[in-house]
Amino acid sequence: MKKTFLLAGTGFLILAALAAWAFWPRSPWTAEETELLRSLWIGSLPPLPPDPSNRYADDPRAAQFGHQLFFDTRFSTTGEVSCGTCHQPALMFTDGLPLAEGVGTTDRKTMTVIGTAYSPWQFWDGRKDSQWSQALAPLESAVEHGGARTMYVHLIAEHYRADYEAIFGPLPDFSDRNRFPALAGPVEDPTARAAWDAMTPEDRDAVTLVFVNMGKAIAAYERLLLPAPSRFDQYVEAVLNDDWQTMNTALSGDEVAGLRLFMGRAECINCHNGPLFTNNDFHNTGVPTGTGLPLDRGRASGVQALLNDEFNCFSQWSDAGEQDCAELRFLVSEGEQLEGAFKPSTLRNIAETAPYMHAGQFATLEEVLRHYNHPPASPTGHNELEPLGLTRQERAQIIAFLRTLSGGVNAPGALLQAP
Repeated sequence: MKKTFLLAGTGFLILAALAAWAFWPRSPWTAEETELLRSLWIGSLPPLPPDPSNRYADDPRAAQFGHQLFFDTRFSTTGEVSCGTCHQPALMFTDGLPLAEGVGTTDRKTMTVIGTAYSPWQFWDGRKDSQWSQALAPLESAVEHGGARTMYVHLIAEHYRADYEAIFGPLPDFSDRNRFPALAGPVEDPTARAAWDAMTPEDRDAVTLVFVNMGKAIAAYERLLLPAPSRFDQYVEAVLNDDWQTMNTALSGDEVAGLRLFMGRAECINCHNGPLFTNNDFHNTGVPTGTGLPLDRGRASGVQALLNDEFNCFSQWSDAGEQDCAELRFLVSEGEQLEGAFKPSTLRNIAETAPYMHAGQFATLEEVLRHYNHPPASPTGHNELEPLGLTRQERAQIIAFLRTLSGGVNAPGALLQAP
C-alpha cells in the first residue's frame, strides 16, 4: 500500500513537471538566430585593436593633448573651425548637415568618429587607413580648416610647446620665418605651395614630423570615443540570459518585428553587421549624386588616393613595419565593384545622425528605406540592391528597430566637451 502511494506520488510529480515545462516560456529566437543576435550585441565588441602605425595611440598624455587640439578653433585660417565644428559631441560627433561646413563647404557629409578605431579605412571612400592620417586631411583642406603645415607648427610652438614636448620630445626652433614661413605646405593655395617648395627637404621634414604628431595625438583622443549600450543591447543580453522580464520590456513588438526584418528579408545585415553594425567594406547601393555635385566614384577614386597617400601605413611617417600593414598590402585596388561604392556607416546612434548617405542625400530614415525598397540604377557602376517589396508598416518597423540602437557615447564626460 505504501509502495503504491509512493509510485502514485512520483507519477503526480512527473505530470506536474511536464505540465510546467509545457507552459514554460520559450525563446522567440532559434539557436541560429540567437547567435546572430549575439554577433550584433555590443558585448561582442572586442578590445580596441592596436594601431601599429601610431606608437602614441594608447598614450593617455597624447589623448589629453589630442582632446585639446580637437576643439581648438585657432587651428583654422578663420579662427572659427576646429575638428569639433563638424564632429559635435551633442550630435554624436556629426554636424547635422548634408555637407560638412568648415571655412567653406565640402562635397561629403561628416561621418561620426565614434568607434572608428575599429575600422581599417577612414572616410566614405576609405582614402585613409588610420585615424591619425584621417585627422590630418581636414587641416590641409581648402574648405575645412584651410591651413597649411607651417601655420600649425607655429601654433604648436606658441600655445602647446610644453604639452608637445612632454610627449614627443624637443620641438625644433621654428622662429626663423624665412626658413619656416607663416603659411607653407603641399596644399591647393599656390602661394603656400610655392613657399613649401622653396624650403629645404630637411626643414620640410621637421615641419611634417610635428604635423604628423598632431594627427597621432588627435587619434589617441578619438580612440576613446566608443558607442555605449542601447536598448537593443539590453534586449540581446536578456535573450542570452533567458531574462524574460527584461526581454518583454526592452523592446516593443514593432521593434522586435523590425529586428527580424533587419536580420532577414530586408537584408540590412548583409552590410550592417557586427557590434558596430557595419562591415567596414564598400558597397554600391545606387545612391543618387548629391544636388549640384559632380559624379562621385567613391572607393574607385579613394583607393588610388590611399595608395598615393603621403601618410599611409607604408609611409616613412608610419610607426608600423611592413608586416603590420596587411590591409594595405592585400588591398583590392581595381575592379567594377569599387565604382560608386561607399563604406556603410555604423548604425549605432543612427537616429541621431541625420541626414544620411555620403552627401546627405536623404533627410530621413523613411527616405532611406524607400530607396532600398525600390533601388534605382546607380549613377556609376552597378547597384548591388534588389527590390525588397517591404510594406509601409514593415518599413516603419525597421525604423522603430533602428531607433533602439541609440545609446550615446561611452567616454568620460570631460572628453565630450571642449577643455
